[in-house]
Amino acid sequence: MTYLAITTEADSPFGAGGIIVVAIYLGLMIAFGLAGRFARKENSLGDFFLGGRSLGFFVLLMTLYATQYSGNTLIGYAGKAYRSGFEVLVSLPFMMAGIGFYLLYAPKLQRLSREGDFITLGDYIQRRYNHRWLTSLIALSGIVALGNFMITNLKAMGEMTAVVAGDYLTPTQGILILVVIILIYETLGGLRSVAWTDVLQGLLLLIGCTIIFTATLSNLGGVSGAADKLHDVRPDFWEPLSTMSCVGWVSSALIISLGFSLYPQAIQRIYAAKSPKVLRRSLQVMVFMPLVTTLLMVTIGVLGNIAHPGLDTQSSGGITMLVLGDYAASHPAAKWVVFVFVAAVIAAIMSTADSILLAIASSATQDFFRPLFKTDDQKKLTLLGKVISTGVMIICVLLATELPQSIWKLIEIKTELLAQTAPALICGLHFKKLRAGPVLAGFLAGTIFTLIFQVGSIVTDNAIPGKPFHIHAGLWGVLLNFALVWIGNCLAARNSNPVKQVSQG
Repeated sequence: MTYLAITTEADSPFGAGGIIVVAIYLGLMIAFGLAGRFARKENSLGDFFLGGRSLGFFVLLMTLYATQYSGNTLIGYAGKAYRSGFEVLVSLPFMMAGIGFYLLYAPKLQRLSREGDFITLGDYIQRRYNHRWLTSLIALSGIVALGNFMITNLKAMGEMTAVVAGDYLTPTQGILILVVIILIYETLGGLRSVAWTDVLQGLLLLIGCTIIFTATLSNLGGVSGAADKLHDVRPDFWEPLSTMSCVGWVSSALIISLGFSLYPQAIQRIYAAKSPKVLRRSLQVMVFMPLVTTLLMVTIGVLGNIAHPGLDTQSSGGITMLVLGDYAASHPAAKWVVFVFVAAVIAAIMSTADSILLAIASSATQDFFRPLFKTDDQKKLTLLGKVISTGVMIICVLLATELPQSIWKLIEIKTELLAQTAPALICGLHFKKLRAGPVLAGFLAGTIFTLIFQVGSIVTDNAIPGKPFHIHAGLWGVLLNFALVWIGNCLAARNSNPVKQVSQG
């Protein structure tokens, strides 16, 4: 894999002082882990994976924010914007709309989670449909999507290491160091420690995005100066979208907003909320977070074309650091800007990675191993979850260093897979007569359809399109999924009516 163009200490805008700052930050993460360990109330799955279901408004808001906005936002979205231009702003309104999808199911699911003592999404699926195959397949799909998501964040860790450490560390060594720290504080305190670290990480993310946006505009002569320079370098960015581009724009909007609202790690936070009122307040504020995160990073990616035109797909993933390096070179006294932003990027990556890891471990433990071993021993199950976390992380590290796909491509695959859960979850909550058979058929059809086109586009170098007719394969899959659920349920209801009439007579 090709990492950023900045790869040596001599070229890096990040010196020994910055490395010390990051080291102090990482030490704080371990301290939060210890604090979470001491605050533990019981050695149970609910306490370890859900923080005792006690997250208040501010902690819940910051952990949702830090989890949703990750290295993908700071590196993946900026890199995509560098290559595609302002059309990537499609992510903005529909990340906001994604909160609307949350509100379709989150408050009701949170209440049910208390009644049923849910740990994972699979717990709800099993209680709602009483179908072990459906539960297992949805859980497995979530684990695969989260594993993909983890790989994107580990790739981002490697790219950041190439910038920060120069010749001191290779990207792989940097990944390993950050992974070990994540495993330490997560194993110590579970979601409670993760949520507390997310408060610091979320604040750093907000500050970092604001700083780099302000620094970039300042370096380019303000808004008007940046716009004039961009017009000279990439006039195509100012052209109206074609009809097909508009179709792709809407497709991206829908699949992003739907997948965005079905992150398993976010569902864990729904369960962990102190009350439905706290959950609603946190989601209401979350609506505005794309304006201070995604919007800023997309703009930075677009403006990166001015000073660094012609970067390939892999190199453009590091456009944020290249732009920030330009600012540091022209304003040596403002090197602290680099320190803050790099800490913010590392915080964003780690906050998402630790949440993904916790979600994978909880699903594997609760949805697979607990039914398999037929045990309710909370201590043993919690220990098993910690062992699974370590094993999953090792596998993801190996894949992250070998897979050649860009971060953006991996984001698309993850989002489209997660979207296939929508009919089972959202329709299941609102339609009491929905049956398991049609839901299983719809989920399988949508997932298989999505994988055929997404994997096929990679294997055949886009001879099989990942976006048939400019619409994401995952969106076609969701439409097929919903259609089969509706048709199958109607047929099942029609076939069952005569039986009911006979029995009543």
